[in-house]
Amino acid sequence: MAKQINLQMSAVENREMRLGTIIGWDGKASDLVTESNYVERSQKFSGKSSCEGGCGSKSICKLCELNSPLNQETMCANAIVECQIGNITDCILIQHAPIGCSGDNPWFNLAFNMGLSRRNKPAQNLKIYSTNLLESDMVFGASDKLRQACRDAFNREHPKAIFISMACATAIIGEDIDSIADEMEQELGITVVPLHCEGFRSKHWSTGFDISQHGVVRQIVKKNPVKRKDLINIVALWGTDYFTPMLAPLGLKVNYMIDMASYDELAQASEAVGTATFCNTLGSYMATALEQEYGVPQIDAPQPYGFKGTDEWLRAIARLVDKEQEVEEYIKSEHERVLPKINELREKFKGVKGFVMTGSAYAHGLITVLRELGIEVDGSIVFHHDPIYDGAGEHQNTLKELVDTYGDIPHYTVSKTEAYQLYNIFRRIEKPDFVIIRHQGLAPEAAKLGIPALAMGDEHIPVGYDGMIRTGEILLNIMSRKKFNQVLQKHVALPYTDWWLSQEDPFLLARDPSVLNDVVPLNNTNDFDEEEF
Repeated sequence: MAKQINLQMSAVENREMRLGTIIGWDGKASDLVTESNYVERSQKFSGKSSCEGGCGSKSICKLCELNSPLNQETMCANAIVECQIGNITDCILIQHAPIGCSGDNPWFNLAFNMGLSRRNKPAQNLKIYSTNLLESDMVFGASDKLRQACRDAFNREHPKAIFISMACATAIIGEDIDSIADEMEQELGITVVPLHCEGFRSKHWSTGFDISQHGVVRQIVKKNPVKRKDLINIVALWGTDYFTPMLAPLGLKVNYMIDMASYDELAQASEAVGTATFCNTLGSYMATALEQEYGVPQIDAPQPYGFKGTDEWLRAIARLVDKEQEVEEYIKSEHERVLPKINELREKFKGVKGFVMTGSAYAHGLITVLRELGIEVDGSIVFHHDPIYDGAGEHQNTLKELVDTYGDIPHYTVSKTEAYQLYNIFRRIEKPDFVIIRHQGLAPEAAKLGIPALAMGDEHIPVGYDGMIRTGEILLNIMSRKKFNQVLQKHVALPYTDWWLSQEDPFLLARDPSVLNDVVPLNNTNDFDEEEF
């Protein structure tokens, strides 16, 4: 395959430059499929052609997007590195940053331990150190402080590797973490990996996944692997191990990356027979890098959601290990096993409307499952959109797969966790019976609007044939508490002006930022018509 990822460089090219990632768009899902033009972009994945959208960009993967003057909340690449690399069980992450950049550690520690429990691994705390940059460090530099932190971490923990993450502050003062990593690797005799993940590096946090995976493939995986026919990489988050029973009929052992993995588990990634994932947004960078550098094939198939997606995903893996007949028998038996229960759920979900608010490719998988259950989905918010994925596989076009197989989504919004838009977005569709939300901080915002919210903490729940049943049964429980949300709605005021709540366009500020100059703030009475909403 053509070289797409440069592992000679310690820094990663941003998603918006490499893939054309956008964070603002609004319309029908089918229109975004057309505008993304995945097929043509995949043919010109080198990114050297000019933008055909007329916006003047030099990248073929650029979509013109809605740029809002207001960014209410978000994450950053540094935080993603924290929750990825910080989750490696026998390595250390040193955050070369002010202590404020470690503010998410308690929450990430909770997620880490929940993930360890789901995978039947012993509990432990995150092993993340901070250099705690102070004002004097910003003036005089903090290189010696970083060196000492590496020595202290090594002496206390004896890790298999140390990762050093850059922050906004250390990038501003020009700290040379590459040279220090090389120096400390020689001194300590272990792998020391620099990660360029300063928060302002990319406009979307998903670049942080690429940065984490880049460091692992570049410096951790075995350079001279002995190939194995029984090992498959699954790039995943903290979810339960539902993949092992799915792949056991093919004689495959699952190697999970990166969360909760050990150094040795990461190192053996280059030995695997292939690399797959539950979400192309998360997994395509690592899969492409492993294929490019070590010949580990990336599974080019629809994501494993619903009947069709799971069927094709399993068949693509079976072709790698010459188990086509075995997988057809397994698919047939699984259909026969789960279909009666799914038909029962379809009866219960007649007339039910749902809404999905998660990362892009994962949202496509969730909507697939909801529509398999007979649930109507007229709207969705995805936190960003990649016009193409690394590897540019024909079957990685998850949005087109969704639209072609399960129909259009009339109100499909790309918006980066902007809570202030939710009321306006929900106003223009019939009120959903529930919302599935990936980033838990937004779940209370939906609850304030009287909508039961499922904060999908275990990402693997909807995966595979049983995933449809698991999701359906959880949603029935979620919908049973609608009365609570209706009461909550009556007693909670939204923190926005009447003027904003009266707007029909959630992207008004992006389309016409000058409107802010003409607005006289009004007191928010929150006296909206509950029957209308």
